[in-house]
Amino acid sequence: MSDFYQNGIITTLHNLSRRPVEELERELLSFAKTRPMSLVLPSLFSELEGLALPKIIGDLAQVPYLEEVIIGLDRANEEQYRHALSFFSRLPQRVRVLWNDGPRLQAIDNLLDEHGLAPQEMGKGRNVWFCLGYMLSSGRGQAVALHDCDILTYDRALLARLIYPVANPSFNYEFCKGYYARTAEGRINGRVSRLLVTPLIRALKKVLGPSEYLDYIDSFRYPLAGEFSMRKDVINDIRIPSDWGLEIGVLSEMKRNYATNRICQVDIADSYDHKHQSMSIDDDQQGLSKMSVDISKALFRKLATVGHVFTTETFRSIKASYFRIALDFVDTYRNDAIINGLTLDVHEEESAVELFAENIIKAGNRFLEKPMETPFIPTWNRVMSAIPDILPQLHDAVEADLQEFSGKP
Repeated sequence: MSDFYQNGIITTLHNLSRRPVEELERELLSFAKTRPMSLVLPSLFSELEGLALPKIIGDLAQVPYLEEVIIGLDRANEEQYRHALSFFSRLPQRVRVLWNDGPRLQAIDNLLDEHGLAPQEMGKGRNVWFCLGYMLSSGRGQAVALHDCDILTYDRALLARLIYPVANPSFNYEFCKGYYARTAEGRINGRVSRLLVTPLIRALKKVLGPSEYLDYIDSFRYPLAGEFSMRKDVINDIRIPSDWGLEIGVLSEMKRNYATNRICQVDIADSYDHKHQSMSIDDDQQGLSKMSVDISKALFRKLATVGHVFTTETFRSIKASYFRIALDFVDTYRNDAIINGLTLDVHEEESAVELFAENIIKAGNRFLEKPMETPFIPTWNRVMSAIPDILPQLHDAVEADLQEFSGKP
């Protein structure tokens, strides 16, 4: 059972009573009368053939309060897109599948590219950005939740708790981040959050001094969670990163655009397990190694915007401080695992810390080499200013794909 302690500078909404999901859903149904709700699911086609997504769809079929479900489908040919339409047709809500690799959405992407506005990197950030654009074009949802499609421990209570804070009209939250314990099958998981993000933030505080931004990021119990929700007006002005810095980048954007009392985090699951990325020790363009570089760069870029000056020597100090703090955290997590009867491999943990320490230096060097790098996808407000009819075009492309390949109006 979660405690009620409030840590940091944002509100934490705990799971203190194990409230039945049916009660939450009844309230959400009443909220939906004035604040319709959408769900965005960024998905690879391969996830349709995995173990997690079929169960997720089975649970979502029982959710009564959603107005629409928007699926962003990546890495799919025409046959696979047709299969996806059939796969998601089990959902009773209004369902739209964005065929991101199809000719119509590729034409939209080419149009954006002509104006210098297209996402420059394939991946989850690009997928999410197009899905949120479609939500704006449909005009149906006033609040939206997003979660991944590889959650092996999924339960529909996760969604209900995730969207409740931004759906409840008596709450003033514009954005909500989900958190959970990353434990499954007797192991403590979540290495990048535990062994990179938290000790790196502590190291940055030590080297750079007090920082409201770092206090803010440090307030999130699981800053790399892929689950968050927001109200519709957030979408217009948010800059979404296209790389692995997505989650940190979104949190940074919320700090830039809103007061911290409009942001919260909520306990959405007792345990959580999903597809695990490999460490990719020999390739910093893949897996957790690339993730650690992108996340570190995202933090450095944000800190530079608030006035911090970085040099090669600064990054060496940050790396040295990080390394000592992270190794202390390994001992902390080892003891936490033992008292809970869980498994934690100290050798694997320290190997991860060594890799992340190297990648902090790599991220710092790349930041210095390319100070003008802009990994953010333009805001939808900017896109609509440059191409006033972009949302109708996006909406019509998705509807035309649906009609042509499913025969449904």
